[in-house]
Amino acid sequence: MKIYVDINAIPNGNGSKEHPYRKINEAAAVAEAGDEVIVAPGIYREDVNPIYGGMKTAPIVYKSEKARGAVITGADVFKGWEHYEGDVWKLTIDNGYFGDYNPYTTLVYGDWLDISIHAHTGDVFLNDKSLYERKTLAEVLNPEFLDTSWDMEYTKHAWYTCQDEKADATVIYANFQGADPNEENVELTVRPHCFWPVAEHVNYIALTGFIVTKAATQWAPPTALQEGMIGPHWSVGWVIEDCEVSNAKCSGISLGKYRQQHNDNKWSKLKTKDGAQTQRDCSFIAQLDGWSKETVGSHVVRNCDIHDCGQTGIVGNLGCVFSVIENNHIYNINNKRDVTGAEVGGIKFHAAIDVIIRNNHIHDCVRGIWLDWQCQGTRVSGNLFHDNCMARDTLLDNKDNLLGLGIGEDVFIEIAHGPTLVDNNIFLSERAVKVPTQGLAFVHNLFYGSITAVGRGVKNGSSKYDSTRYTPLHRPHSTDITGVMSVLHGDTRYYNNVFIQPKVREKLLKLCASDEYNEWDDNNFEAGTLTYNGFKTEEEWRSYFDGYCGEGDVAGRDKYYMPLPIWTGGNVFFNGAKPSDIEQDYTEDTEHEVSIKLVCKDGKYSVETDYMKYLPKAKLIETDTLGKAFEPEERFENPDGSDIVFDVDYNGQKRGDNIVAGPFAI
Repeated sequence: MKIYVDINAIPNGNGSKEHPYRKINEAAAVAEAGDEVIVAPGIYREDVNPIYGGMKTAPIVYKSEKARGAVITGADVFKGWEHYEGDVWKLTIDNGYFGDYNPYTTLVYGDWLDISIHAHTGDVFLNDKSLYERKTLAEVLNPEFLDTSWDMEYTKHAWYTCQDEKADATVIYANFQGADPNEENVELTVRPHCFWPVAEHVNYIALTGFIVTKAATQWAPPTALQEGMIGPHWSVGWVIEDCEVSNAKCSGISLGKYRQQHNDNKWSKLKTKDGAQTQRDCSFIAQLDGWSKETVGSHVVRNCDIHDCGQTGIVGNLGCVFSVIENNHIYNINNKRDVTGAEVGGIKFHAAIDVIIRNNHIHDCVRGIWLDWQCQGTRVSGNLFHDNCMARDTLLDNKDNLLGLGIGEDVFIEIAHGPTLVDNNIFLSERAVKVPTQGLAFVHNLFYGSITAVGRGVKNGSSKYDSTRYTPLHRPHSTDITGVMSVLHGDTRYYNNVFIQPKVREKLLKLCASDEYNEWDDNNFEAGTLTYNGFKTEEEWRSYFDGYCGEGDVAGRDKYYMPLPIWTGGNVFFNGAKPSDIEQDYTEDTEHEVSIKLVCKDGKYSVETDYMKYLPKAKLIETDTLGKAFEPEERFENPDGSDIVFDVDYNGQKRGDNIVAGPFAI
């Protein structure tokens, strides 16, 4: 059945084409499996709560009649501003307006949040651009530039909120820098989501062709209910496609975690249990609660433009399993830095079991992709990354930007055991990948940036006691937990990659040089595999196990805890990029100075380079070449268990017989 919605229709419609509903929520209250909800162009100021789910063979489809013509927003327009002083205006809102959720009394809160930043979940927008909250009215009357923001020039557009207890009202003071808020489009976020089922297990829903924008979302750590502007809320089989998603206070799309009773933000609330311990608890509790491929995950997010969200473009822990994230444009994530902490990025996933992230364009984010814990069967393939490493020169003048994991890189893979496959990607940020982890394979990538944090990130910050982190392992292609283990490091493969040393900004080098040695980063900017110097080949590693190791061989036990081996082959190094001291079957070209340039023409991006003229012939790489990730003993294979043959390049072209390193076949 087709159900129609039109904001411009007369009241009391019945959902027919002749008499459509005025609200999407009216349709969401009755739509059932196989129904299609067709939404006419217009602005829908509501928090859509789908009541019923569909079936795998008969999903419920919510479709904008005109591509991106229907707008779902968590913000309302507010007039009636009173001039206060200078460029500052005042707005008073009766608290009854907000119902049971007032974003201007609700602080951003949760585990791994930088609590030194004062932020409410609400936001003030001037002509679709959000202002910067301040702690005091004085800071709004006389605002200063904030050099932590990637858009420093706009940071004097400031606001402050307080409560008028006598009037039971919310008061907003805003500095519009000369604009008249009663003449301009001024909106305030008043709802926590735009399209989000209150209930869990509302399955098989498709959201197609909408603009979804401006919601007062809460911080979404992996140890809490992960709310987003859009999200399935612990369901299976959602499709979010052809949408523009922007301006969530925290996360735009959440594929993540449900609220666990007595285990929600426990680190922040209880304080006596470390976050790593409560995060382990989350996985085991979820398994006891029925977390499985049949009940959760298998979502698709494709062909979306996702931008200007405060924490993440897409977030997910546990609920993101078996999903596909493809052909999205993700940019300007966490650029305001008005909320920050250890959960930020264009995409931030925990437990990305058999998740495929392919053919996305991710740029100008504080961090491109962050894959944290339980990256088992995860594949990152055919993506374009650039400008994800402190991409504004103004950021390099403030050492505080090193705090909160803010240096950034294209891909960060943390404290997992793999297999995690990274192939046919273009890494153009000065820091390409950060890998305090193991069980990796890098195949046919272009690295125009460095590999960082090799051999680090296992300890959890204690200077006095052992704080080794142990993360879960899973049965291949399943959520079933088989054990936990720490990271030994190594167990990594580099085949047929091209490494080019970029020119690193002097200010960035100077800024990072001031950062002392720490467990989390090495601030490396040298391209190549040289960060694996001192690791062992498989042959060298296996030699330690020759002979009998009896119960009394105490000294020999060290070999079970030393770093695992590294495999290499077919890599090519240009412009001073350096191979590791155990590199095999490689080419270090010291004769040619190659060039590389990212070009944007008519909104289309391409890479101009001449390095391919100097590439030797390479060997075909396939699943059997890569072996198994050490801890889970799982192959680098497709989610269905079939082999992968790397015979198709970044552009989808066959490599043919003349195989060369890097993401391009020709």
